[in-house]
Formats: sequence, C-alpha cells, structure tokens
Amino acid sequence: MILFVCLLSFIIGSIPWGYLIGKAKGIDLRKTGSGNIGATNVMRIIGKKEALITLLLDISKGFIPVWLISLIYPKNFTLMGLAGIFAILGHCFTPFLKFKGGKGVATSIGVLLAYTPLSALITIMIWIFVFKASKISSLAALISFALLPVTVYIINYPNDALIFASLVTAIIYLRHIPNIKRLLKGTELKVGEK
Repeated sequence: MILFVCLLSFIIGSIPWGYLIGKAKGIDLRKTGSGNIGATNVMRIIGKKEALITLLLDISKGFIPVWLISLIYPKNFTLMGLAGIFAILGHCFTPFLKFKGGKGVATSIGVLLAYTPLSALITIMIWIFVFKASKISSLAALISFALLPVTVYIINYPNDALIFASLVTAIIYLRHIPNIKRLLKGTELKVGEK
C-alpha cells in the first residue's frame, strides 16, 4: 500500500504543466528565461494568464494525492506526508523531462493545503509579504519555507507533520541552490526583469 501511494503521488506530481503550457505556445521553457518550468518563468516568458494556470495546476499536483489519502486514511499523517513528499519529488525530478523539473514551491503549497492547512495559509501570507517587498520570487520562497517548521511547531501539529515540514524545507532549499548563489551575488532577477 505504501509503495502504491508513493508511486501514484510521484506520477501525479511528475506532470510538467508549465512545460506543456509552454510547448502549446511553441516555447521550450527549459531553454529560455531561468530555464525553470514553474509559474514564475511562465509569467516571465509567456504571460500572467498562463502563469496563473500553471500555478493552480502545480498546486493541484500536491493537493490531490494528500487529499485522497486523507479521505481514505484520515489522520494518518505518516501516509499523507509520504504522499506529499513523493508528489513534490515528482515535480522536481519528473521522468517526463529526463528527471529535470521545477523548484517545488507551488506543489509544496498544494501539499500543505491538504496536510497542514493553517501552516499553508501562513506560508502563503509570508511569501506574499516578502514578494511584495522584494519582487523576488525565490527570496519569498526561501524565507516562507524556512519558517514552515517553526509554524508547524507553534501550531502544535503532530510530530510526523514537523518531520515532514522539515523535509519539505530541505527540498526547497536544495532546489534553490543556484538562486541562493545569485541572491548572494546580487544577480537574482526580480519578476518582470529579463
């Protein structure tokens, strides 16, 4: 059962919506802008409407597997957490694009909305605040997810949820290593810059 949940979640998470939306417009997002297939690069290269569609679809990839598990096994935070982690890994390392995917932010938000909804809302609020102040999507992600384990701890979710939140934060930071280097150098692009 655990293997099936992990595999199904990984497959759902692997659907590269940003890439598919780009290809429908005749654009390979991997070869333009930041090279990422997420909503930020879609907005930078294609447009706001397509970016919003990408964002919602990427969020749904994380939400659906965890939500389904919560219906079948309510309060099983371990199985829900595994579903969430594998959905995020599917997005980050999609086999449909030679295991090169996105940064995992939107999919992680989707997972959190189904898994620890209050912490998800706080994470989104922090992201919005930092993004409005800086106009840098990666910085907003790094700060909001750095605070995620703290948020989960303060809200007093079960220990499984705290472990899961820490793993999500680790994945986000590993996927943002190039962004962290650019931030330290002062060369990270703001949204709207090309």
